[in-house]
Amino acid sequence: HDKVAHIITYGTMATKNSIKDVGRVEKVPLKIVNDLCKLIPDKLPDGMKMSVANAIKAIPELREAEASADEGLRNTMMYAKMLEGTVRGTGIHACGTIICRDAISDWVPVSTAEDKADPGHKLLCTQYDGHVIEETGLIKMDFLGLKTLSILKEAVENVRISTGETIDLEKIPIDDPKTYQLYCEGRTIGTFQFESAGMQKYLRELQPSVFEDLIAMNALYRPGPMDYIPDFIARKRDPSKVKYDIPCMEKYLKDTYGITVYQEQVMLLSRQLANFTRGQSDTLRKAMGKKLIAQMDKLETLFYEGGMKNGHPKEVLNKIWEDWKKFASYAFNKSHATCYSWVAFQTAYFKAHYPAEYMAAVMSRNLANIAEITKFMDECRAMGIKTLGPDVNESRLKFSVNKHGEIRFGLAAIKGMGDAAAQAVIQEREKNGPYTSVFDMVQRVNLSSVNKKAIESLALSGGFDSFGIARESYFGTDSKGSTFIDNLTRYGQLFQMEQQQMRNSLFGDSNAVEVATPPVPQAERWSSIERLNKERDLVGIYLSAHPLDDYKIVLQAMCNTGCNELEDKMALVQKAEVTLAGMVTNTRSAVTKMGKPCGFVTIEDYSGSGELAFFGEEWGRWNGMFEVGRTVFVKCRFTQKYPTSSFVDLQVANIEYLQTTYDKRVERFTIQVDSAHIDQTVVNDIVTMVSDSPGQTQLYFEVYDSESNHTLLLKSNIPPIRVGRTLVNYVESDPHMSYKVN
Repeated sequence: HDKVAHIITYGTMATKNSIKDVGRVEKVPLKIVNDLCKLIPDKLPDGMKMSVANAIKAIPELREAEASADEGLRNTMMYAKMLEGTVRGTGIHACGTIICRDAISDWVPVSTAEDKADPGHKLLCTQYDGHVIEETGLIKMDFLGLKTLSILKEAVENVRISTGETIDLEKIPIDDPKTYQLYCEGRTIGTFQFESAGMQKYLRELQPSVFEDLIAMNALYRPGPMDYIPDFIARKRDPSKVKYDIPCMEKYLKDTYGITVYQEQVMLLSRQLANFTRGQSDTLRKAMGKKLIAQMDKLETLFYEGGMKNGHPKEVLNKIWEDWKKFASYAFNKSHATCYSWVAFQTAYFKAHYPAEYMAAVMSRNLANIAEITKFMDECRAMGIKTLGPDVNESRLKFSVNKHGEIRFGLAAIKGMGDAAAQAVIQEREKNGPYTSVFDMVQRVNLSSVNKKAIESLALSGGFDSFGIARESYFGTDSKGSTFIDNLTRYGQLFQMEQQQMRNSLFGDSNAVEVATPPVPQAERWSSIERLNKERDLVGIYLSAHPLDDYKIVLQAMCNTGCNELEDKMALVQKAEVTLAGMVTNTRSAVTKMGKPCGFVTIEDYSGSGELAFFGEEWGRWNGMFEVGRTVFVKCRFTQKYPTSSFVDLQVANIEYLQTTYDKRVERFTIQVDSAHIDQTVVNDIVTMVSDSPGQTQLYFEVYDSESNHTLLLKSNIPPIRVGRTLVNYVESDPHMSYKVN
């Protein structure tokens, strides 16, 4: 243990971080600091080096902040310039490991760090970072552990369980057309290395057709070489654009369409053009990558001498050398890019051929990250794969695929369940078959593992829905005040006790156990939001529906802005009126430096979430509307305070609850349907859905007859209804139907 250590890393304060950190200390409102940071681009104009000082020179709003009358803002910019580049904190290198024949502390200073995988355990790490550690004479090895390998292992197991096939990852065909089609369409969410929005865009433009294209994109898609990607794409599309400074260079640059992408290409070309030895070519790679000027100058002289000796003109050699110098600091190791691309290809192959099994594996490995789970569930929806809630007869420990090709939520992912309880439910089901009812389940499972808390969690999350008992009933009470879950747990314990006694008796017959099942109480129905909020509390996300589904038609027909658009203030200023709706998920009150009250409200809809900022009287007037869990409809305007300023004012015209908006505005719901598609089944379905939903919306039918090319508008004789999610979903799911709202 004293001869092996991790390597420390030193995190320094970058441009944006230094502004954020100082702003926090100076108590500048987070919103203002974030707005300032958003003004800083990834690259400064005219090739300026990125720094706070240069950003202030290039961006007028930052100059305004530096000269601001607000002392906190002024100090933020001043101290950010001073602190930029200083060490902010330490960490551990992701894969670097130092090995020594003696105790490492005999050679270099060491420190300890917390082991994230095993809290409480201390890791030994060097105090010298990776840039200098090898100069001490110690061996540095890289051991890279990828979560993706665990995802692939789980995907292989999912496929084996659902189809019986055993996939050998090393024998996947590298020319598989279906996988390249996935890359060409940019459908790479959930795959390794290629899932960012920018990468998806470039893949659609490139239309990769061979594995070499993927290796090159993996190496190029990083700061610096990214500038070469448009040229790389243009050359693949039009081979006439591929040019070589010296014809013999085609041997090593053909696969990358004449562009130097990899360190290995520089090494091979230096040997080909200037007779470098293998050792010299490797020294060149190191010198270029680490910008060792003295070594570079020495090698440059050797390059010209060897190149001219081989008959190449000095001006051409000079151009090649200058290109290499410019690119070398970005040059990537091809062997590394190849390994990454091969793992990436394996993930894409699974997504193309076994989409449900692969996405289930991806979600299983992201159980702790609800934001990622939500993103992957949206991707499943786009792929036409249903993601269903937990079920005691279908769910496994983690996400899995049922016999219909749908993804089931894992039992271990339910809060309050625990691995032991989940394993007990699954093992009993696999040993003795599916559970026929909730009574059958409590008769059979180990109740010391599956306790009352676990049963409650299963009921609230929908794990018992397939048994036909409403979730509310499990919390209904009998005449003694005991809940159904209490009675159910006692019933299971009594049944198993009696069964054990019968087995132990001389003439015992375990089948003769008779214990009366407790009656299922009738309980008051929960509202949709209450039921879904309980579900979200247990699984982290809304699974069976969304609280806004009842108001879906309001969001679609009456809103011109999604909550995820609230960040782009300049775009909102361009709109004469902004209308948006959603559910309040967070509120916080504060006081400005001038002593005025203010508030920040987070609102969420189907598109995502965004924040509204209220100041002074506006906050005093409207804050009572913003209780967490409420659904609201907001009508407002955004105006620029000054023509050159990035600060925007919110002016509210009206805010009301979504229920009020729905009742006031949704006067008519018209189902548009092809006459050829109307039959008794459709009529019965619609009548069933609307007959028990009294409201204030009149139902109409717009029937189109394709034979006569006529449309007939009919008013329903059913009394006014409330258009619920069931009816909207029914219409949306039928290709022969659509709807409009007045």
